[in-house]
Amino acid sequence: MFDAQACLRTAALALLALGWLGLPVAEAGWRDDDPVLSVEAVPGTNVQRVSAVYSSSVLIFKVGEVSLDAVFSDSAYEADSFVEAAGLAALFTDFDIRARVAGERGNGQARPSSYTHVERTGDKVRTVRVAFEDALAVSEAEPPFGSLGQPPAGPADRTDVLDPMTAFFALSDRMGAEEGQACQGRLPVFDGKQRYDLRLVDAGLSRIRTRAWQGEARVCEAYYEPISGYDPEDYPTPSELRHPLTIWIAEFPETGIFLPVRLHTRAGFGGVTIEAREILIETL
Repeated sequence: MFDAQACLRTAALALLALGWLGLPVAEAGWRDDDPVLSVEAVPGTNVQRVSAVYSSSVLIFKVGEVSLDAVFSDSAYEADSFVEAAGLAALFTDFDIRARVAGERGNGQARPSSYTHVERTGDKVRTVRVAFEDALAVSEAEPPFGSLGQPPAGPADRTDVLDPMTAFFALSDRMGAEEGQACQGRLPVFDGKQRYDLRLVDAGLSRIRTRAWQGEARVCEAYYEPISGYDPEDYPTPSELRHPLTIWIAEFPETGIFLPVRLHTRAGFGGVTIEAREILIETL
């Protein structure tokens, strides 16, 4: 049976992992005092703006779409994200995920300061905010989670971690700073409830073509390894854990930026493929 929401959520979580996704947000779940994404809000030099559109599909059927608006400099970054149902999935579900992140950059590293995640299913909306206070991530949810998992993510699990968006922002930064060594090791991630690692494996180079880009890309496989904060019904299946999220990361040499141009995971019904349809990079 085709589970549109499960497929879309798989695509949404993969897309949020990009660290580059977004749409200017003024919807339910954002507070009036949340900062608006703007060039002026990002200090530093070499300020750039990335705009793009990604689409996700299951087999040959389109199920979701994401728009991007990210601003970053040599010392800071902000990005908004919005994933919504499209095509076949829009016939079966009313579901979207929005996220926002802000943080600092430097020495080939990205360090988040705040992360907000809003998930809507019909009339139900949950907002999760994470503040990164020194090395410790502290979260709040509205409405609160019924359970924080078995076991919950304790202070040790929430120390020196990244949010889901910054994790792949950090991976993109490492592509430029660590030639030949970027796609290896682990990225520790906390999303406000669940704590997991992304274990990275370099799969070499591959020539690919999407509507937005064509050429040679670095292929990076990210294996999802849950650690804490999971309820039994939310724990990934062995099949989901066995298959990595494969990411094709392309260099845009005129800007020094590395961006994911394709992602694929075999988890779920038929697997999910995400491809870049439009990419625009501006130096401001």
